[in-house]
Amino acid sequence: MSYQEYLEWLAAVIEELYNKIKDDGRFAINIPSITADNEYKPLFMDVYNIAQKIGFKIRNDILWFKHQVSKRTAWGSFQSPSDPYVVQPYEFILVFNKKYKKHKGKEENIDITRDEFIKFSLGFWDIKPETRKEILNACPAPFPELLVYRILKFYTYKNDLILGPFGGSGTTNYVAAILGRRSIYIDNSQKSFNFAVKRVSKVLKKNFKIDKVIKNYQIYEKEEFNNQPTLFEKGNG
Repeated sequence: MSYQEYLEWLAAVIEELYNKIKDDGRFAINIPSITADNEYKPLFMDVYNIAQKIGFKIRNDILWFKHQVSKRTAWGSFQSPSDPYVVQPYEFILVFNKKYKKHKGKEENIDITRDEFIKFSLGFWDIKPETRKEILNACPAPFPELLVYRILKFYTYKNDLILGPFGGSGTTNYVAAILGRRSIYIDNSQKSFNFAVKRVSKVLKKNFKIDKVIKNYQIYEKEEFNNQPTLFEKGNG
C-alpha cells in the first residue's frame, strides 16, 4: 500500500472498532512514531488524528522502548552533520476512550498489585521484543507477553471482553485467558489462527499452571530479568 492507502485502510478498521466498543471501553494501538521509508511521515500523529476524527478521545500515550536496533548501519552521513540518520528503538502505544473516561467494574475484579500500578503508570515501558522462533514463525510482528500483560492489568478488570482485530500469534488472547479476561480473536491468516488456537488451548487445560505463569510475570516486573522468553517458557506448563 501507499502511505495514504494504509491510512485509509486503518481508518476503516478504527471506525469499525468505534462501532463495536462499549461507551466506556478503551482502544489501544501500538504504532511507530514515523514511517520507515526515506520520506518520513509522522505516523503516530496521523493515527491520532484519524482516531480523534472518528470520535475516540486520547487518554494516554506510552513509549515502548524495545531495545531493538535493526538498522544500526544506516547512518546517512556518518560522522557528519550534513544528513545524519536517527535510529528509533521505540514505538508508541496510544490509548483512547470512547464516550466515557471512567471504566466501571466490580472491585473484586481488580487484580493489579500496588507495585504494578506504580510501575505501569510511568509512561516509559522498557520491554524487549518477542524472540521465540515458534511465535515469530506464526506471526512476523508479535507482541511480547509482558506488553499485553501490562495493558490488560492496567486498563481492564477480570472478566472484561478484549477484542484483538489483528490476532496474529494469539498473544493477546493467551495472556487474556491467563488473567481471567474473555477475548475475541480476528485475523486473516489460517497459519496464525491455527497457532493461536493451539496456544490458547494450553491455558484451558486443567493442568496448566496459571498461578505460576502470573507469578513469573510479577517476578519479571519486580526483578529486572534479562532473558524474558526463558522465564515465560518455564511457566508455560
